Amino acid sequence: MESVPKDPNGGLELNMDLVKELLVGFVRDETQSAGFQKGVVGVSGGVDSAVSACLASEALGKENTLGVILPYKTSSPQSVKDAQVVIDRLGIRSELVDISPMVDAYCDRWKVTDRVRRGNVMARVRMIVLYDISAREQALVIGTSNKTELLVGYGTLYGDTASAINPLGDLYKTQVWQLARALGVPQSIVEKTPTADLWEGQSDEGELGLVYARLDSLLYHLVDERRTDQELVSLGFEQELIDKVKGLIRKSQFKRRLPLIAKVSNRTIDVDFRYLRDWGT
Repeated sequence: MESVPKDPNGGLELNMDLVKELLVGFVRDETQSAGFQKGVVGVSGGVDSAVSACLASEALGKENTLGVILPYKTSSPQSVKDAQVVIDRLGIRSELVDISPMVDAYCDRWKVTDRVRRGNVMARVRMIVLYDISAREQALVIGTSNKTELLVGYGTLYGDTASAINPLGDLYKTQVWQLARALGVPQSIVEKTPTADLWEGQSDEGELGLVYARLDSLLYHLVDERRTDQELVSLGFEQELIDKVKGLIRKSQFKRRLPLIAKVSNRTIDVDFRYLRDWGT
């Protein structure tokens, strides 16, 4: 494993008590502002969903938080066990929905054999289920995508990246790990290999071809500090890595914004009609 360049500003180290307070308040305030009292979280057994479930439980109350486990037939049994551990520890309500029949019905009918396409189908079916349950529960879907994934496009549009509100979207993966420890997420979950569990043996770092600690350090200097390539190289990053990560950011920009609306009128949704002062006028 490559060494991680020293972060001279300590930018990835955060005051986790303050972050926790801010994010719990965010979930509570934004849920209530939208006219809801409840939240639904897809709990995968991974650290991101565990942290989102913790934040939602504290913000909305365990009785108002529903954790949904959504395994596919090839999912690791350990993932389901880990998800249940999180749910039991928090004392939130839970539900298990096997997505295998739904995914297979489509993929078999249309002969979808490519594993990336099948993985995207799984991610989107999971979100269909979460949004349907949220409608039944009159709740909001709480997101679990972190800043690292969002910046490099490591997520399925209208799949795992979809949510009503996302408390983790401005935390890098390594910061999510920090917060998980502060929240008391089981160590076995914090330390497990990150995976979307879309196929056997799949891992996030394996798919990305990048180690999270090194990627986060580069992203922090590149995005948060707006360092030049020359400065990044002086910090110990190879130009090839810098170019690769910049390419991932550029290529995935379409995933980080709402669908573009062609402007025809004087007041276009999400262009001119987007602020509180516009509501009801």
